[in-house]
Parts: sequence; structure tokens; C-alpha cells
Amino acid sequence: MKLTRFTLCLLLVSFILGFGCATPAHNPLSGWTGGLSLYQGGHTDGAITTDYQSYIQKLPLQESQFITKFDIKFYEDRTGQHAVEISIPLNGTWRMHVLIYDKDDKRIKVIKYIGGEYRS
Repeated sequence: MKLTRFTLCLLLVSFILGFGCATPAHNPLSGWTGGLSLYQGGHTDGAITTDYQSYIQKLPLQESQFITKFDIKFYEDRTGQHAVEISIPLNGTWRMHVLIYDKDDKRIKVIKYIGGEYRS
């Protein structure tokens, strides 16, 4: 009886730790090429630039005020889609916003996740 109860408790703890803990998400841009920031010469065409700048302006001031040209990176995948990754340092965590665009440079998806932590 004790072994069965111990086994059930162990399985329950494993389940909670496996699914209940907040860990940084997998990078949705894994496998994409690019990753150059504005500072490094990364860029996109006019439609994407207008869109991501508008997106940043609509963020709460506590987030948008910390975005620099180092925090905006540009990517492309094998199918010709583009993405803009915006890294926002806020209260010890990197808040990641990924804007994904189709071949016609129309935004089709926004992914938000915690990318990691930093010491302030």
C-alpha cells in the first residue's frame, strides 16, 4: 500500500512539474535565417517597417519605452515569409513579441512569450 501511494505521489509531482511550471518557451524562429538588428544593418521593406513601428506604438508605455534598435531583429524562412522579433526588457524578464508576415508582407501572426531572464 505504501509503495503504491508513493508511486502515485511521485507521478503526480512529475506531472505538475512537467506541465505547471513557467519556463521560457521554445523560440518560434528556430530555423529561420537572419537575426540582424537595426543596429547591425537588418531591415525589411516599407510595409513591414510601417507595421512593426505601429505595433510598437500601440504597446503600453512601460514596454515600448525600453525598446532600442538592438531589440528589433529581422528574419526570413525558406518559404519567403518574414518575421520581426521585438525583445522587451521588463522587470527582469525578456518579453518576446514575434510578428510573422506572409510572402505579401501582410502580418499573419503574433507570438508572445517569455524569452528568459536578466539581472537588472
